[in-house]
Amino acid sequence: MKIGFNLLLWTTHFVDAQFPILRDLKKTGFDGVEIPIFDTSDPDHFKKIGKALADNGLESTAVTVAPDEAHSPTSTVAKNRKGALEHLKRVIDCGHNAGIKLLCGPYYQVLGVFTGKGPQPDEMERAAEVHRPLADYAAKAGIHLAIEPLNRFESHFLNTMEQAKAYVKLVNHPNFKTMFDTFHTNIEERDPLGALKKHLDVVSHIHISANDRGVPGKTHNGEGLIKPVLQLLQAKKYKGYVTIEAFGSALPDLAAATRVWRPFFKTEKEVYRDGFKYIKECLA
Repeated sequence: MKIGFNLLLWTTHFVDAQFPILRDLKKTGFDGVEIPIFDTSDPDHFKKIGKALADNGLESTAVTVAPDEAHSPTSTVAKNRKGALEHLKRVIDCGHNAGIKLLCGPYYQVLGVFTGKGPQPDEMERAAEVHRPLADYAAKAGIHLAIEPLNRFESHFLNTMEQAKAYVKLVNHPNFKTMFDTFHTNIEERDPLGALKKHLDVVSHIHISANDRGVPGKTHNGEGLIKPVLQLLQAKKYKGYVTIEAFGSALPDLAAATRVWRPFFKTEKEVYRDGFKYIKECLA
């Protein structure tokens, strides 16, 4: 398997002044990074990101979201669903310019917007009508799609691995699978490891995240979940990325979205250096 690091720890839009971060991530031992693609206004900027990645010998995945109701795949308004597909195609264009191989994230509904009910069949059908052509478009760009189930406090659409697998089957496209995140499953699954074992056939990406969103290995879901997850993946000869995802308070909007109200680490270096070390120890 490969080890990656999500750049959302620093930014929602990776810019030239931040490119030196890549050097230390490579030096630490990471195989790749996960770039956020939230701002699609300048697709050519992502060519610069791609060059910086190549210059540092790093591969890349990417993460995105549904930004608002006008670009929501679950919207009851046809114009908004069309807007969602157009927006996500621009995300793919940006990702292609950066050389990404996989796009993950909860790009099915606007985060934190709830209907007061659980997922409804008509919502699923509406979203699938967006994700099927998106999967086609992404395949032509050499980018695989991995949809992300979230915890119930951030989304009502997909919360469990069972729901995610059912949605993958509904979309029914070879370029569309799901992913497993140790933070969300720690909340939603009665048996997170068992859920991964049962649904591993539709999992193409992994997020390693501490239960407080801080440093992997320094909270209770380290030995309790992260270590057995990594060892299961190793035993199953998983070839994809395990990517550390952590959040701080440096970005107020992102901190609010992820409910980060207090510090969980002293420096960003602590997160990626100690997190990488912990993953290697688990796999030793």
